[in-house]
Amino acid sequence: MSLGNDIKQQLLASFDIQHLDVVCDSHKHNVPPGTEIHFSVVIVATEFEGKMLIARHRMVNTALVAQFEAGIHALSIHAYTPEQWAKKNDQDQKIPESPDCLG
Repeated sequence: MSLGNDIKQQLLASFDIQHLDVVCDSHKHNVPPGTEIHFSVVIVATEFEGKMLIARHRMVNTALVAQFEAGIHALSIHAYTPEQWAKKNDQDQKIPESPDCLG
């Protein structure tokens, strides 16, 4: 299983997810083709209700301890409650994309 799929499966097992996107951004960096070490995650879960952003990020990072040990170098997290996600979609707001590597 690829690291990206492993991330997705672990998050699905760890949270009551309403929406989940896991994107490998490694191609935007100076790494060999096929490398999977840079990821972006958009996650919408009920567990985030009443939690500050830093707490949500900690929850995701805690769920992915094994995946970090397996080789995640960078993880961009966009964590929303279902209400925030619905509002974002109603206003047609876009999720920020990870920039290309400058190095």
